[in-house]
Amino acid sequence: MNRETTLQLSAAPQDVARAVDLVLAGEQVAFPTETVYGLGADATNGAAIAGIYAAKGRPSFNPLIAHVADSAAAARLVQWGDMAQCLADAFWPGPLTLVLPLRSGHPVASLVTAGLPTLAIRVPAHPTARALLAKVERPVAAPSANPSGQISPTTAAHVLEGLNGKIAAVLDDGPCHIGLESTIIGLDPIPTLLRPGGIPTETVEQVLGQPLATPRALSGITAPGQLTSHYAPSAPVTLNQTEPAPGGVLLGFGDTNGIINLSCTGDLGEAAANLFDHLHRLNAMARPIAVAPIPENGLGAAINDRLRRAAADRGDR
Repeated sequence: MNRETTLQLSAAPQDVARAVDLVLAGEQVAFPTETVYGLGADATNGAAIAGIYAAKGRPSFNPLIAHVADSAAAARLVQWGDMAQCLADAFWPGPLTLVLPLRSGHPVASLVTAGLPTLAIRVPAHPTARALLAKVERPVAAPSANPSGQISPTTAAHVLEGLNGKIAAVLDDGPCHIGLESTIIGLDPIPTLLRPGGIPTETVEQVLGQPLATPRALSGITAPGQLTSHYAPSAPVTLNQTEPAPGGVLLGFGDTNGIINLSCTGDLGEAAANLFDHLHRLNAMARPIAVAPIPENGLGAAINDRLRRAAADRGDR
């Protein structure tokens, strides 16, 4: 639905209440989480979910993450077991998404799961997101609040760059402090890393007491964030560079300085928080983007995952 403009709301209680009313009325509302801004709609309302896909231009075979208030709400929607509870106890609320088989009789619209028998679900930690979910009292599907395949938003201004006039409202509560989407773990039947993210793989494995499986070849999309080309600026991106291409710009890291630096000290948490904001800034320059090498350990694995998708061929976006 095209509108003249998108309503800009604050995190004040009366504005959160306005956002709740909009979600319950079947509208799409962007809101902050600790990872990135999500584009939320009532996950039990198929027409509302169709509005997410339309606003983003997102392919309908790409499932969405359902956000809920707590693990009890999650257990009412999916088949919940000891391993899921273990991970929920350790990481919820927080940047971990679990993919589990749907429970019989669940109310989730099929568009949320893209027709799959599983649901991606998480409990966010951001206080504004939690206030919204507590009052909606329904699962809220919320992919990143940006046009499909483009750079994820970590501020309300980023949301408006891509979606102004296409969604009802955005709740502005400042920049996201993690700045990188959630880690996604599949639990059907064994714990499998489906997308690296805001919790390092090693940390999840410590809690489980076993390594996560990694699918060598995915037969189709099984979770959000698996498109080959994703999180991408308009300009071409090349990785593991120490100098910019002629006429281009370099995104630095550590001792490799560029026009801007993800973290001059080589701190991966700082780099993750800065990643999408810095890509937005460089994208506005409309010049080829080179990116300094990023180590693969810890959060570096998730940062590199996003960068590889940003640098991939754009044919499947």
